[in-house]
Amino acid sequence: RCEASLIHKIILAFTMASITGIAAQVRIPLPWTPVPISAQTFAVLLSGVLLGGWYGGLSQVFYIGAGIAGVPWFSGGGSGIAYISGPTGGYIIGFILAALFIGYFVDRFVRARGFFAIFVLMFFANFVLIHLPGLLQLSVVTGVRNIYKLLSMGTLPFIVGDVAKVLAAAALAKGITPKQAYNGEVDVGFSNKQ
Repeated sequence: RCEASLIHKIILAFTMASITGIAAQVRIPLPWTPVPISAQTFAVLLSGVLLGGWYGGLSQVFYIGAGIAGVPWFSGGGSGIAYISGPTGGYIIGFILAALFIGYFVDRFVRARGFFAIFVLMFFANFVLIHLPGLLQLSVVTGVRNIYKLLSMGTLPFIVGDVAKVLAAAALAKGITPKQAYNGEVDVGFSNKQ
C-alpha cells in the first residue's frame, strides 16, 4: 500500500468504509440501552492496520460522511446527521481516532506488529478512543450522569464481545503485517519476538 497511488489509497479507504458499514449491520439490540452490539469495531481496528494512520482514519471519515449524506449503513440501516448527534454518535466519532492511532503504530513500529503489542494497542483504541467519546455523548444525549448506570449502558455489556473482536483483529493483524521494516519505521534494528 505504501507504493500505491493516491487514487488507489482513496479507493482502499472507501472500501474499508464500506466494510465498516457492512459490519454495522451485524447488530444485536439490547433492551436497556440505545447502544447495540455490533461488528463495526473489528472493521475499524483493521482499517488502521490495512491502510495506516491517515488512510485508516480517512476510511472512517468516509464512513461517517457518507452516512450523514444518506447512505443507510450506520447500525441498523440508519443514516443522517441525527444519527451522529444521537446517543451512539460519540462511538462513531471515536472510530476515526482508533483507526488513526492503530495505523500510526503499525506503520511506525515493527514491534507494534507482534500479537501482544497490537492486542494492547487495539484494546486501548477500543476502550479509550472509541468508548470514551461514546460514553461522553451517551451521557449528554440521555442525561445519564450516574457513572455506574452510564457504564452499564455504554461499556459493561460490550466488554466480552469487544475483547473477542480485539483478539481476532490482533491475531489477523499479526498474520498479515510485515515483520520487517518497509516504510521508515523508527524501531528498525530491534527484534520483534512476539
